[in-house]
Amino acid sequence: MKRAPVLLFLAWLSILFYSGIWLFMSGFLLMRIELNNQSLCSQPPDPDLLSSTQQKTTTCWFPRRFNKAVIVIIDALKYDFAKYDPANTNPKPYENKLEVIHQLIQSQPRHARLYPFRADPPTTTMQRIKGVTTGSLPTFVDVGSNFASYAIQEDNLIHQMVQNGKRVVFMGDDTWDGLFPKKFYKSYFFSSFNVKDLHMVDDGILQHLYPTVDGGDWDVVIAHFLGVDHCGHKHGPDHPETAKKLTQMNQMLSSLIEHLDDNTLLVVAGDHGMTDTGDHGGDSEKEVTAALFLYSKAPLFSKQLLEDPEAVPQVNLVPSLALLLGVPIPYSNLGALISDLFWWSEDGDDLSALLTKTSAYQINTQQVARYLSSYSQAAGDLSADKLRLLHDLSSSSMAEYKQLMSQWDQNALSEAEMKERLTQLVQKMQLYLSQARHVCMESWARFHPLRMIFGSLILLMSCVVSYIVAEAGLSMKVSYRSLLGYPVFISLLLTVVLGLGTWMSFVDMDLVSLCALGTIISQLSFLYIFRLKRYAQKRWWSRPTSLLASGSCIVLFFRCCTLFSDSFVVAEGKAAQFFLASLLLVTVAKLHWDGRLTLPTFTPLGSESLKPSLTPGYKKDGSRLLLLLAALGLCIRLSNFFHNCREETPECHPSAFLTPLFSVQDPEIKNFSYICCVLCLGVIIYLIRKWLQHYGNLNSTSPLVLYVRWGFPLIALGISCFWALSSGTEDTFARLRELTHLALVAFPRAIYVFAGMGILLTLWKPMTVYMKQSKDSSADNTVTTISGAPGSQAELQHVIPQIYRKMQRTLKNRLQHSREGEEGKKGAALEAYGLGSVYSAAMVITLSLLTFVLIMLHSERMTPAFLLLLLEALVILQIHGHVSNLYWAPDDSDLFCVPWYAVIAWALAATQSFYSTGHQPVFPAIHWNSAFVGFQDGHTNNIIPALLVAANTFCSNILFSGSRILPTAAMAVPV
Repeated sequence: MKRAPVLLFLAWLSILFYSGIWLFMSGFLLMRIELNNQSLCSQPPDPDLLSSTQQKTTTCWFPRRFNKAVIVIIDALKYDFAKYDPANTNPKPYENKLEVIHQLIQSQPRHARLYPFRADPPTTTMQRIKGVTTGSLPTFVDVGSNFASYAIQEDNLIHQMVQNGKRVVFMGDDTWDGLFPKKFYKSYFFSSFNVKDLHMVDDGILQHLYPTVDGGDWDVVIAHFLGVDHCGHKHGPDHPETAKKLTQMNQMLSSLIEHLDDNTLLVVAGDHGMTDTGDHGGDSEKEVTAALFLYSKAPLFSKQLLEDPEAVPQVNLVPSLALLLGVPIPYSNLGALISDLFWWSEDGDDLSALLTKTSAYQINTQQVARYLSSYSQAAGDLSADKLRLLHDLSSSSMAEYKQLMSQWDQNALSEAEMKERLTQLVQKMQLYLSQARHVCMESWARFHPLRMIFGSLILLMSCVVSYIVAEAGLSMKVSYRSLLGYPVFISLLLTVVLGLGTWMSFVDMDLVSLCALGTIISQLSFLYIFRLKRYAQKRWWSRPTSLLASGSCIVLFFRCCTLFSDSFVVAEGKAAQFFLASLLLVTVAKLHWDGRLTLPTFTPLGSESLKPSLTPGYKKDGSRLLLLLAALGLCIRLSNFFHNCREETPECHPSAFLTPLFSVQDPEIKNFSYICCVLCLGVIIYLIRKWLQHYGNLNSTSPLVLYVRWGFPLIALGISCFWALSSGTEDTFARLRELTHLALVAFPRAIYVFAGMGILLTLWKPMTVYMKQSKDSSADNTVTTISGAPGSQAELQHVIPQIYRKMQRTLKNRLQHSREGEEGKKGAALEAYGLGSVYSAAMVITLSLLTFVLIMLHSERMTPAFLLLLLEALVILQIHGHVSNLYWAPDDSDLFCVPWYAVIAWALAATQSFYSTGHQPVFPAIHWNSAFVGFQDGHTNNIIPALLVAANTFCSNILFSGSRILPTAAMAVPV
């Protein structure tokens, strides 16, 4: 095949796969529609419901209770961090540190209250800020915006405060700047992305917090502290640094309370929790349970509060703060009021307090009902039957409220009856608010089954197309114009026609459906033309039947079936290990079944020897295959020590190797771990150089060989120095802090540059073949293009065939001289070192450089996992080599064909290594620290950190995908 058509075909296949994935994801991750409607003071949800008390006030919708508010958000403040247990005599580092909260609750029970604060997943900071300001429910597809925050277009609490004349001052996490640009009266933003920096944001806030509160030029102060969250990411919650940071927060709250007056509300909240490893982003109990602390120097709560309050959903803070501060509730809010905050009255009468509470709930109910009505008209994705039931419930509650107020004005009800009726009405409205939120959560968590099915079909058909071309590629007499050009032309033509029809309103199709239809037409056209023209020879058509009955296909089938089971998806790491070992075991067993591995045969009784006589194939490959299978099983078993856990498996405990060295408290363990990591890195370099030396690829003096000899040890030295500096605590190098900081930046960047230079050098001069001649040879030993015009395309593009021709001419020259009887002359003898691994050597060097960079992006203690990864890959290649030797055809017709079992085994190894390098396909398991390796001061854009995090997360896929050429390259040149 020519190069250009092959590249075009691969590009077309990539488009097919991406189209299928796009269609599937559009049905799997649904997004809700964001309404641009805004609440206004002049337009309450139901003007008839405004009581005479409300009409006399100058505030919006409801009488204002507080003129000012200080909102302190302590990122990742778990409920366990804020809860205080006096009976706990041996607390963990994160326990019993916020003593000021406990003291205020005990000494002033009507002024202070601590609640569990329930977050809606995903528990990432941007989505939680969005939830506590809009009152809406973000979906999981929003999580990608956590690192490129876009301005919130929905109505929100910040907008309502600013719109109604509130002076809002912000200080802390710069995520707020992206969400609310130019909204704040004053702002002090600090970079939030560097999770290794525990103090910059918090110290910056403390520098401005107290002067701002004392100055009085504000109505609402928002302070977003990040130290606790960063400490969790860097060290985990069970670490002395967490205790120090929580103690600092305790001192901050104690000092802040002294600066508040009686007309100010203090809100202390966590946006989410964290796992035992300090991560967040999922929906586990530890991640969604944060803390909410409310305090005021004026009485805030009634005397009848329960001892242990119920958990408060985060969205409930939005309507509560809005009404307490006298601003409208944001239009898209789905939260319900925090009931404890609205039991109050000016005269202290219980009935008046109950009337106030009922009035607030009625406003909240009508606001949610108005939003559901507007959303259902715009989107249509909410259940019509459930909306009808909700509408009936809200209408009946409004009618009952009007009736009660009318009867009370006419003195038709006694005080006891009025209290009972109002209590029942409040419960009814609470039920409505709860059901409304539940209906929306169900709707926005729904899937689009039809899109998911068609997306899966497109992916399946793309696999079929790939299989057809892979099996028939060598025997295809292809006219690419008809085989590839016609399907693409037909699909583009129909897509353009349908697109014009959609634009002119003749056809009702969205962009996703249009692209999916074009993809399906393209695939069907290809299959039809291929079948009609019969481009491939008939001999390959019999192969699909045998393939379907093969062990590799059966393993692949069961592997695909596991993707449709929740339990198998959760245990995918274990399943991949099982399938990988089973596939290779079945492959070796099939060798014996096919007679490729013959059993030992004994000589007849009475002969000279009773020793078994083994055939060469069994003697050479049989025992080695068994040893290789045992080695593979050992590598898989050892790799289990480096696992991570999902939130669905609370009984699972993450591997201790995931903890970086700077979080290890025991100096002896830290030093021992460091030595082991350096030794593993040295073993990796030794094995790579030993392999290259064994096959003769380190004999020449080419730049690439010199780079491998001296560059690899320098890279190892740089990584070891970086580990030594980064593993120390912040006080270890206090006197050399600036120099240490510079080294932590310089070493990784130098390794990035040095590895990049090695890859460029490999692309420039990939040859590592050394040619040696006898003294009487006049020919040169350089590997260059043959002089003169190239005789073929191979001569133009490949160097290896030229070397073979050179050796062939040398051999002919020697034979010619021997025939002429010139015994004194042996001719020009030519020796080539590294010729058998000339292709794979360049790939091994490239993958080695990538491995060094990926090791540096991980925790130091994960280096043994990479050593096991490389050993496992080597074992699989060795097994494949032995199997190929036994299955090779006598005429070498299958020399360049890679069997499907090898492809499947390689893919399973990549999946298994993904889990054995400390990863999981969940947000909390992402290693965010990798974004700052070499960038201690943070980033000015999102591209570099995204690349570093992606390289860390998909390290095994990068290594195994890049090395999939090795099985072919290892056999491309017969030795």
